[in-house]
Amino acid sequence: MEMPVEIVNHAPAFVMVAETAADEAAREALLDRAMGPKRRKKSSEKLRRGRRPSEGLAFVARDALGAVVGTVRLWDVRLGEGGPAALLLGPLAVDPALKNAGIGSALMRHAVAEATRLGHGAILLVGDAPYYGRFGFSAAKTGALAMPGPYERHRLLALELTEGALDGAQGTLRAAGRKLKALPLTFAA
Repeated sequence: MEMPVEIVNHAPAFVMVAETAADEAAREALLDRAMGPKRRKKSSEKLRRGRRPSEGLAFVARDALGAVVGTVRLWDVRLGEGGPAALLLGPLAVDPALKNAGIGSALMRHAVAEATRLGHGAILLVGDAPYYGRFGFSAAKTGALAMPGPYERHRLLALELTEGALDGAQGTLRAAGRKLKALPLTFAA
């Protein structure tokens, strides 16, 4: 006699989607929880301030209820004065209550794949080599590059998406790309 088999279709625990303007408050609250109040003082933040993420390279992870549980953004930079274009990744953050659920890894893989698909040559970041090394990042080609402001040199990592994209790259990273639109001033009558 055959027993009936119940097939249960489990929805994914999270999905990755393009970030929208409506995600801003949830993203900022997540970053505050995951990284603390000093996150705005990091050298990477100097390159992001007043800029928009690179076109098509800002993502959030949403849980089954639609809440933002992870975020990653990539930013346009120049490698030194008049140097080649590259991307700066960060911040990558996951809701602290969901650490080790694979959300950060999935966001990283998605961001790298999209940057590659869009034709970018390299991604840089400031982070832990043991974590980011599994995605192909290393300090092998960052020796002649620097971040503006204080940072730990061994944490400046890069991943070439196009072979040779970082050959000869030198100098301090500079902000590039789209600027934030200024908000119109309103005056009381």
